[in-house]
Amino acid sequence: MSTSTETPEEIAENAAGDGTIKAEFTMELTQDQLDLQEWAHGFAENVLRPNAHEWDEKEEFPWPIVQEAAEIGLYGFEGIAQFFSDPSGLTLPIINEEIFWGDAGLGMSIFGTTLAAVAILGQGTPEQIGEWIPQCFGTPDDVKIAAFCSSEPDAGSDVSAVRTTAKYDEATDEWILNGQKAWATNGGIANVHVIVASVDRELGSRGHAAFVIPPGTKGCEQGAKVKKHGIRASHTADVHLDDCRIPGNCLLGGKEKLDERLARVKEGKKAKSQAAMATFEASRPTVGAQAIGIARAAYEYSLDYAKERVQFGRPIIENQAIAFTLARMKTEIDAARLLVWRASWMGRNQVPFENAEGSMSKLKAGETATWVTERAIQILGGNGYTREYPVERMHRDAKIYDIFEGTSEIQQLVIARAISGMKIQ
Repeated sequence: MSTSTETPEEIAENAAGDGTIKAEFTMELTQDQLDLQEWAHGFAENVLRPNAHEWDEKEEFPWPIVQEAAEIGLYGFEGIAQFFSDPSGLTLPIINEEIFWGDAGLGMSIFGTTLAAVAILGQGTPEQIGEWIPQCFGTPDDVKIAAFCSSEPDAGSDVSAVRTTAKYDEATDEWILNGQKAWATNGGIANVHVIVASVDRELGSRGHAAFVIPPGTKGCEQGAKVKKHGIRASHTADVHLDDCRIPGNCLLGGKEKLDERLARVKEGKKAKSQAAMATFEASRPTVGAQAIGIARAAYEYSLDYAKERVQFGRPIIENQAIAFTLARMKTEIDAARLLVWRASWMGRNQVPFENAEGSMSKLKAGETATWVTERAIQILGGNGYTREYPVERMHRDAKIYDIFEGTSEIQQLVIARAISGMKIQ
């Protein structure tokens, strides 16, 4: 694997774009992309799959696995820089699909930090990007992780209901954060936390901003760890903020930019995307790629099983009911991948999501993963329902993709508003 020589500031400049299309859309991968795909697949096959069941049963963060990923350059700033620097926008979803083909829980442990990095990259100043993104990952010798904290006990799909507050203390040039975050990937054990908080409750989601909580900051503590249905190797927990004081320059984008935005909103003018949604819009196609990886793994396993499993004197794939189901599984997976690739290319090349193409990709991929993994269990019959066969775990892992980073219902709402131009409730 080659490594990127770009600095965090250069990554920020390149990611911002200048409004022009930098790469033609093509479904033919370059040799570099094919090499990276093969490299990621090898790690997934040789490291993730053999360890998937063990860490799913442990329900603990797999530090040794993330360490191995860091040692080969899969986890860390240089790897992410290379994946993001691809002008086609396809490398990041390609890598994610392969890793989550290996295992979703371990994959989320490796790529969970990326959501915080995307928030910093998308909303931070070049100086903030240069300071904080490397600290999200650490080094191969001293691995760190990061957490993006948006959801709250009463604010999941309804991001306008965020109650965590951030108040500015002019005397000390500090922000004081109070509140509780829920369902935070890497929450509490992260080196860096990115927190979405309200600076003006009267403005709803338009009064939100994102803040970096530096390592070791007092008042930022882990709450209850969540015991989950799936992706159990990934750490999920509440995060409590109790008079958590952070330096003024930890507001992503800076106070001057925030004040200008709030002033526009109070004047009745349109504001740019609020803090949480800006991050989700950038990450949804990649999340879709993760779901596709799970679906593909379940499809391939059930296809091999159907060829080998003999009932009534012949392989079960010779029954149309099985064969046709597998045909549809493959078709749905490929259709979902095309939507993800289109949205990834559009996002990287600053092509507006006029019809909510990012939400389309995540909606289709999430529902495909849930349906395909369920069909895989059905093809395996009783075996598929046991933990001795991996499709049971894949089905548990897949379900979250109908829920997090915008439920299927929210994605449909976003799409419906985009295609109609109406404020659908």
